[in-house]
Amino acid sequence: MPKKRSGGGLTTTQQAAKFLGVAALSGAVLAGIAMPAAGALGLAAKGTVEGFDEIPANLKTPPLSQRTTILDADGGAIATVYSRDRTVVPLKAISPYMQNAIVAIEDSRFYEHGAVDLKGILRAMNRNVQSGGTAEGASTLTQQYVKNVFVEEAGDDPEKVAEATQQTLGRKVRELKYAIQVEEELGKKKILENYLNITFFGQQAYGVEAASQRYFSKHAKDLTLDEAALLAGIVQSPSRYDPVNDEEEATKRRNTVLARMAATGSISQAEADKAMATPIKLKVKTPQNGCITAVSGAGFFCDYVRKVILNDPAFGKTSEERSKLWNLGGLTVKTTLSPRAQEAANEASIAKVNKDDKVAASVVQVEPGTGRILSMAQSRPYGLDQKKNQTVLNLAVGSAMGGSTYGFQVGSTFKPITAAAALEKGISPAQSFTTDHEITLPMSSFTTCSGAPAGSDTWKPSNETDEEKGTWDMTSALGKSINTYFAKLEQKVGLCDTVQMAKKVGYSRGDGKTLGEDPSITLGGAESTPLGMASTYATFANRGTYCTPIAIQSITDANGKKLAVPKSSCSRAMSEKTADTINQMLKGVVEDGTGTAAGLTDRDNAGKTGTTNDRKDAWFVGYTPNLSTAVWVGADIGKKLPMYDITIGGQYYDKVCGGCLPGPIWKIAMTGALDAGETPSFNTVSVPRGEEKGDKDKNKGRDGEGDEGDDTGDAGANPTPTLPDFPGGNQGGGRHGGQDGGGNGP
Repeated sequence: MPKKRSGGGLTTTQQAAKFLGVAALSGAVLAGIAMPAAGALGLAAKGTVEGFDEIPANLKTPPLSQRTTILDADGGAIATVYSRDRTVVPLKAISPYMQNAIVAIEDSRFYEHGAVDLKGILRAMNRNVQSGGTAEGASTLTQQYVKNVFVEEAGDDPEKVAEATQQTLGRKVRELKYAIQVEEELGKKKILENYLNITFFGQQAYGVEAASQRYFSKHAKDLTLDEAALLAGIVQSPSRYDPVNDEEEATKRRNTVLARMAATGSISQAEADKAMATPIKLKVKTPQNGCITAVSGAGFFCDYVRKVILNDPAFGKTSEERSKLWNLGGLTVKTTLSPRAQEAANEASIAKVNKDDKVAASVVQVEPGTGRILSMAQSRPYGLDQKKNQTVLNLAVGSAMGGSTYGFQVGSTFKPITAAAALEKGISPAQSFTTDHEITLPMSSFTTCSGAPAGSDTWKPSNETDEEKGTWDMTSALGKSINTYFAKLEQKVGLCDTVQMAKKVGYSRGDGKTLGEDPSITLGGAESTPLGMASTYATFANRGTYCTPIAIQSITDANGKKLAVPKSSCSRAMSEKTADTINQMLKGVVEDGTGTAAGLTDRDNAGKTGTTNDRKDAWFVGYTPNLSTAVWVGADIGKKLPMYDITIGGQYYDKVCGGCLPGPIWKIAMTGALDAGETPSFNTVSVPRGEEKGDKDKNKGRDGEGDEGDDTGDAGANPTPTLPDFPGGNQGGGRHGGQDGGGNGP
């Protein structure tokens, strides 16, 4: 049995035998023994000997993981994201000092030998025998490069990394064989360039450009002699020679490199002495990685962009292909985010709701006609630190894109959809209904798209107060958000027509499932998302044409190649006349209805308020001809919270309503995002009016800023939803919409 030295390790005799074996192996490879190749780089070789003429493409130009830059619509940086902080640069962009330093310390005979340095092997063997240990290695720069490519290909998979670094004869043979071919096909300069771009320099920096930025906040081409020597010295053991954590050890190692450079003649002894006498002067740049670093509160939008790339088939047929694209990085992603709109939305989201409140606010803006998402913000900051009230739960989107399980019930913001369905069916805006404050309707009077009755029992929608009884036409019912009117209107239009119109304008559930066909949908009983609602209302602003929301304008890869990106798909949902009529009626909501606190005074604007049962969700969704904005407020952590007798943003509310909290938030977001000099108008149409009569004080029991009634329908309830798991723990937690069922007030 082989003997070991005390303290472990091989004896000097064994060391000698080991290096003699390597020498013999080198000779064998040089003699032309062909090694197996399986997989991209032959890591899975099982022992079959096969000849091959070409090295894998990855060894010629390794697909190095780099940082991805996410830009706003104006080209400004939102965030950088990477699994490896690396920026690949050509050799001409690397300081000659750096080139000489790495050669001197890692492979001083680099330009003299081939892929295998037999003289170096013998020298290393001699020194190691004399020292009784491994004092010097014998791998050439080319061999190290090949090994690094194996490790890079393995990524973060522990098993693959272990396979790539295992100390076996087979791995060593593969490295030697590929090293010989790399030398023949690439040449010394390209090998050096590739090596300097792939090597790990500690402190999360891969490649010399990232390392230069990390330690000195400068480009690799600007490195001085002492700085280059410091970086070259780190490569052998990034943790041991880390200048941030151990300046003394790093200085010793730097000076070793300088001495070696002088010994090899790349610098003079005088230059070496001067550099050795220079204290290490770091200018460390803290890594800025991930959506948590996004500017203007755009972390949620940044993460949404990531989700689009990981989920949309445009970026790969399989999830594995899309993940590989994202992890490889090197992308420049130009998004649709407007820096002005994002700043305004971010300001609005925190203006009325504090990050540590029991409820949260979400603000999303979409451009009518293009589907471009211009902003996405919320009152809680993006991140994983719950002690700082951070969350990664994106309240603006559905579960597939990092949002809540179902979305949120939308309350009376659904009513314009029912109105559009009525107009498309030829029902006049003058259509009037006379109702009590509560009515009873048989479920059998509502028919699903399959022709079946919606149910066999009864539905009892009601208005906010007992005084809300009388006669309303479509315009006044929208302005005052009369639940009973829209229950009757849906009965006349048809449940199926209402659901079909919802689908045409892009209304969808947060969980992606098919919309249920229940009468309570007209009062907002079906859940959706702020992004979905902003896109739906953009249909009205765009005169009846719905456009799917998009977040990405263009993507180029690390080589400057443009990648195909998802395009907005636009389709007509209703006639222009119908949309124009809805716009005129919804103008009344912000002029003298439940949304007066949100109304803009300098331009045409329209919108609708919404609350749900027990005021657990409050909405305002509105638009101008060139901007659609949705605002939601509600509990995002734990059980849904009835918003009565509650302090939000330092202000007390006896009851929260769509017009009194989301409405003012909407106004702040719109005012900041819109250009004061650009004030397009809605297309003016005449809206027939019908009979309207009832209690003289129609707003009795409502607050002064406009309120809306809850509905007590119980159809369409969902079980307690669950949230997706997020890194670092479940953020947000709890229930999100649907547990009460039934729509609600405006």
